[in-house]
Amino acid sequence: MAEEAICKENISINDQWEEVCGQLKMEFGQTAFDSWLKPLSVASFDNGVMNIGAPTAFMKNWVITHYSDRIHRIWERKNPEIKKVNFVVKNISSAPDMSSNLRSGDNSLIWRIKSTPTPQKLYEVANSYNEGEALASKLNPAYTFDNFVVGKTNEFAYAAARKVAESKTIPFNPLFLYSGVGLGKTHLMHAIAQYIKKADPNRTVVYISAEQFLYKFVNALRYKDTDSFKEQFRTVDVLMIDDVQFLANKTKTQDEFFYTFNSLIESGKQIILSADKSPNDLDGIENRLKSRLNSGLVADIMPADYDLRLGILHKKAQQIGITLPDNVAEFLAQKISSSIRELEGSLKRIAAHSQLLSGHEITLDMTQDVLKDMLRSIDRKTTIDEIQKKVAEYFNISVKEMQSSRRARNVARPRQIAMYLAKQLTSRSLPEIGRKFDRDHTTVMHAVRKVEELLLEDVSMTESIEALRRALES
Repeated sequence: MAEEAICKENISINDQWEEVCGQLKMEFGQTAFDSWLKPLSVASFDNGVMNIGAPTAFMKNWVITHYSDRIHRIWERKNPEIKKVNFVVKNISSAPDMSSNLRSGDNSLIWRIKSTPTPQKLYEVANSYNEGEALASKLNPAYTFDNFVVGKTNEFAYAAARKVAESKTIPFNPLFLYSGVGLGKTHLMHAIAQYIKKADPNRTVVYISAEQFLYKFVNALRYKDTDSFKEQFRTVDVLMIDDVQFLANKTKTQDEFFYTFNSLIESGKQIILSADKSPNDLDGIENRLKSRLNSGLVADIMPADYDLRLGILHKKAQQIGITLPDNVAEFLAQKISSSIRELEGSLKRIAAHSQLLSGHEITLDMTQDVLKDMLRSIDRKTTIDEIQKKVAEYFNISVKEMQSSRRARNVARPRQIAMYLAKQLTSRSLPEIGRKFDRDHTTVMHAVRKVEELLLEDVSMTESIEALRRALES
C-alpha cells in the first residue's frame, strides 16, 4: 500500500509539472520554453521542497535568474504543499557536461558519448544540435514582419530590419538593434531570419543567442577543436546573435567573436546583432569590438507610447480570437507601459481566464481581478535606491558602506540581501542591479543564490527578508 501511495504521489507531481510547463509555454513563448524550460524535469519532492533538475549548471543558473520566481508562484498555486522550488544539476550520463544539447530520448547520442569518449567525438556530440539546421524550430513563427505593430518609437528599427531582410545586397553591416527588455528586438530578429529563409532557402542563416555562442566556444576549447567551431560560424551567409551584452568580460569569447566578425565582413556576409544597450554603453566589451559594432547601422527601439500599446493590444486580441472591449484595452495600455512582453502576457492571461471559465465575457472588473498581482506590482514601483536605503537602515549601516568594496560580514550580508530584494521586487536586469552596487552581474547572481540557500537553513534570514518585504511594500 505504501508503494502504491508513493507511486500516486509521483504521478500527481509529474502531472502538476506538465501543467506548470503548459503555463510557462503560454507566458514565455515556444522559443524560450524549448531553449530553457523544456529540458527541465522533476528530480525530487521532500519536506515541501521541490527539486527541479537541469541538465547543466549553466542552464540551472540561467533558469534561476530568469524563470525561478514565476515557476515557484505557479507551483504554489498548483500545490500549496510546495514551499520552495530548488534547482539542481541532474546529469543524464557520466560524460562531461554535454547533456544540454541532447534531445530527450535520443539514446543513440548518449551511447555515443559513453562508448567513444575521445575529445573529437565528444565535441561532435556536444554540437550535434546544429544551430543552422535547427533554425526553423528555434524561431517563433508568430514573430514575423506582418505581426509586428509599427509606431513612432520603433518605426526606424522596423524599416532597417525590413531593408536588411529584403535586400539582395548588403545595405549596412552590421545591423545592430538595441532596446530595453520586452520591446520587440527579438521579434525583429526572428522576423528577419524567417523572411530570408523563405525568400532564399539556399542562404545559410544562423540565429543564436550570445549565451549559446559562448557555450559552443567553451566546448570547442575544452575538446581542443576550435577549427570546427570556426568552420561552423565563418562559412554562413547570415550570422545573427541575440543579446550580445552577455559576452561582457568574456575575453577569449570576445576575441573569437571579433575574428569571426572580421572574417564574415571581409567575405561579404551579413551580420545582425541585438543587445539591451547601444554599442558605446555596453560594459565589459572591448573597445575594438565596440568600434566594429558601431561600424554599420545602429537602431534603437524606444518604449512604446500609448497609441502603439493600444494598437498592439487590438492586433494581438484579433490574432488569438477574443473580443477585447475598448475600455479594457485602454486600461491595459495606460497601466502597463514598461514592456510589450508584459502587455502581451497580460492579454494572454485574460484570454486564458475567459476561455477556461466557459467563455466568460471580458470586462474591466474581471481584468482587474485576474491581473491584481501584476497591477499591485506596477503601482508599488519599488526602486533599487529604496531597497538600499531600507536594508541599510535595518542593518544599521550606511548606503555608502553597502556600495563600497568592504567584505566584512556585517556589510557583505546586507549587500547580498539588498541585491536579492532588488532581483525579487524590481524589473531591473542583473547588470542594472550590479551597477547600483558598483558590481557586475555575476556578483548579483552569486548574491541571489547565496540568500536563497540561507533562506532554507537560517530562520533569522527568513524573518529579515519578510520584515524588509513588508517595509518596502507598505
